[in-house]
Amino acid sequence: MGSEENNIRVVVGLDFGTSYSGFAYCHVNEYKNLVSSNDLWHGEVGQLKTNTVLQYDNEYNNVKSWGAPALAKKQTRRTRQQDNTKDNRPVELFKLHLGDLLEEFKPKLPDIDYKKAITDYLRKIGQVIKETIAKHWPMIDYFKNVLLIITIPAIFPEKSKAIMRICAFNAGLIEKEHSINLQFTTEPEAAAVYCIENLKGETLARPGTNFMIVDCGGGTVDLTVRKLINDNQLGEITESSGGFCGSTFIDKEFIKYLRKVIGDKPMDLLDKNYEKMQYLIQQFCKYGKIPFTGDDPDFSYELDIQDTVPILKQYISDDDVIETLEEDEWVIEIDSESMKSIFEPVVQEILFLIKSQLDSTQETCSAMFLVGGFSESKYLQKRIKEKFNRRVENISVPIQPIAAIARGASIYGLSIKSNDLNNVGNDDNKCVISTRVLKYTYGIEVSHDWKEGDPIRKKTYGGHIDKFGCLVKRGTEMNIDQEITNYCVPLYSYQMNMTMKIYYTQEYDGEYCDDPGMKLLGTLTVGFPGSGFDRCVLFGLTFGKMEIIATSKDKQTGQIYKTTFKYSLDD
Repeated sequence: MGSEENNIRVVVGLDFGTSYSGFAYCHVNEYKNLVSSNDLWHGEVGQLKTNTVLQYDNEYNNVKSWGAPALAKKQTRRTRQQDNTKDNRPVELFKLHLGDLLEEFKPKLPDIDYKKAITDYLRKIGQVIKETIAKHWPMIDYFKNVLLIITIPAIFPEKSKAIMRICAFNAGLIEKEHSINLQFTTEPEAAAVYCIENLKGETLARPGTNFMIVDCGGGTVDLTVRKLINDNQLGEITESSGGFCGSTFIDKEFIKYLRKVIGDKPMDLLDKNYEKMQYLIQQFCKYGKIPFTGDDPDFSYELDIQDTVPILKQYISDDDVIETLEEDEWVIEIDSESMKSIFEPVVQEILFLIKSQLDSTQETCSAMFLVGGFSESKYLQKRIKEKFNRRVENISVPIQPIAAIARGASIYGLSIKSNDLNNVGNDDNKCVISTRVLKYTYGIEVSHDWKEGDPIRKKTYGGHIDKFGCLVKRGTEMNIDQEITNYCVPLYSYQMNMTMKIYYTQEYDGEYCDDPGMKLLGTLTVGFPGSGFDRCVLFGLTFGKMEIIATSKDKQTGQIYKTTFKYSLDD
């Protein structure tokens, strides 16, 4: 057993979010009493998260500020006179580039690659993590004694974890790129761990209970249905699901609403003034989106153009619009019904996701927990309860839902750190997550003899045809340490290794590796000992973990050989 497995003393759960990020931490000998959320950012105490925003220098090389200080702020006449330099626009929403969004829906970034932005942000928040650990436990060696758990949206593609690992390494969060001191879990999975930990001793926390986690974040909404197997373990009973319908999409609907009121041209011009546009959205969130409950028919959010975005007056050229706004003293009043029209397109998507997940669950779902920053919206809570209170007995928001993911990631990390990070399923060290349901079908490219009836265009030199050989199908419930095995033999007598291509698809099976929807996951390289044709190597792939683990051993001797799996990062 290597030193990495033995030396973990502190676990950190990092919730790297679309709009806000935060982390929780605990010592392995203290977690029963203390899992702490960081609430000290940029010298200010009290906030459990900080903004996922970066402000760069003019060349987009170095970070000038990050978090809340990097946000666009309202400028006074005095600050405009004192500030003779023009800053670049803040960089935000870069996490969404990890997802499978169409290019037209991905947030437009300035002259910077999203991977650099992720790396730079992880480096900054990593500095806070390291300082916090050093403050509480001065003798801790960060790279040797800290296990870092990073959460990933359930709907993100397979390669997102590989990209995040590379970014974390480049940001100095791990000492080696393939260090097992970095592990991943999904955001709703971490939230499920947090919720059940806080329910211990209550009626809902009895073995056999099924419950749904609805993680409502800034960019994504993720869902998972879990079964409490025993006091300490959770199994997944349906495929996790989700969509790009987090709280930032309410902001987009707000901008659409303004376009209807004052026209496209003024808003297009304002969109080019990034700082002013972002300040407008911030004010909407603070005074409109967050306070709105849907219960008060007299609710009104008044957007004072002259106070919030005075430059917008210069952009409006339509005489009728100008006349109307002048009559209203340049105030746009958004009443309760209009605010509902802004919320509903996004809320309807969330309701559809919940219904679909409930419909796919064969057993009764006893509870639903809403977590994440968007879950604090009273209007969203109201709509979910109205829609599903007859199907789900208990719908609630846990204490500090904004911290649920980071705290749950820490608890998850504690369950896998004991004794051996590579063997989390043994009786002495049971992981809190027992099973996961696969979202994809996985297989390898296999060469067969071409025969009559096979497509002639797929016939290769030598009379072969490459087909998809299924290893495990979508929807299969896997123990997190369950291994799928297969054999391979050398093609020629002195062959030292074999490289196989691993593919995945959302379909339940496939015939060819170039079928629609089939994607290259990565390559598996297996070493062959000795020489000759009578060698046989057993290779194994563990899909139940968040990252794929590859192994291989000689079938005759049982000797284990070096095996590598490399993700394909091509778009």
